[in-house]
Amino acid sequence: MKQKPIVFSLIREQSTFMTAIMSVLTFLSVLTLGIAIMIGTGAIRMNTSWDLFATVQTTDENDAPKIREILSQNASKIESSNEISNAQMTDLMSPWVSGGSALQKYLPKMWEVKFKTTADLKSVQQQISPYAKFLTHKNALQNPIRAGWYLIAICALVLAVSLGSITVCVSYIAHNTAMLHKRELEILNQIGASDAFVAKQMQIIVARICTRATIFGFIIALPFLFLILSASHSARVGLMAMMDINIFGWILLILLPVAITIFATHITKHTTKNILKNS
Repeated sequence: MKQKPIVFSLIREQSTFMTAIMSVLTFLSVLTLGIAIMIGTGAIRMNTSWDLFATVQTTDENDAPKIREILSQNASKIESSNEISNAQMTDLMSPWVSGGSALQKYLPKMWEVKFKTTADLKSVQQQISPYAKFLTHKNALQNPIRAGWYLIAICALVLAVSLGSITVCVSYIAHNTAMLHKRELEILNQIGASDAFVAKQMQIIVARICTRATIFGFIIALPFLFLILSASHSARVGLMAMMDINIFGWILLILLPVAITIFATHITKHTTKNILKNS
């Protein structure tokens, strides 16, 4: 079936400008949302992966046997326990401290322990705390996790600014187009065309432009997302090593350009009707 032609269209400069600006804003929106999903995934993974881990540390050699005894008595609550040897501690401290055999006198005794449940962790913590420093990995990672949530908030702000810019641009173009085609609109009104009909004409124009622009912006954003994922996967430790985008994240990213197009056409309809009502 042959499609009915629209009554009027954007001039070439408007169409080019709108395509370019919508592509850029879609690129920014997809990129910031993708980064927010990556960081959110990393923060959640860090929070859930390390909440059962703890490090036990003492600088008093006399307390070491008591700590070993407590860990042995609570073996049923512990999934794994690893006592760091002096040789391993020397390797760990070597980038910051040097001194050879003299260093052995000052090395702390450390154990890396993974518990079966959070209740087990807290129970053993109460028993060991009087003799050694008990540091859960979750608490130790609170600062990078908190920084991750701050970055997510910044990405959400950039996304909100992008959507706000889309609203301003679409509203301006709809208003400008209505002014340029004021004579055509008057003729349409005279022959009985409703405001809804005119608004639909504008929606068709904007939908066509937005569809092309959002697809282009999404395609351009993909290499950047894959580059960030590649860099994060090569990291060995920290928040970056945990970053990823799962299947639901990719679905959300794919739906974002569709949502932007629907949002732009809705703004076009609302703006056009207001212009026609006030003209």
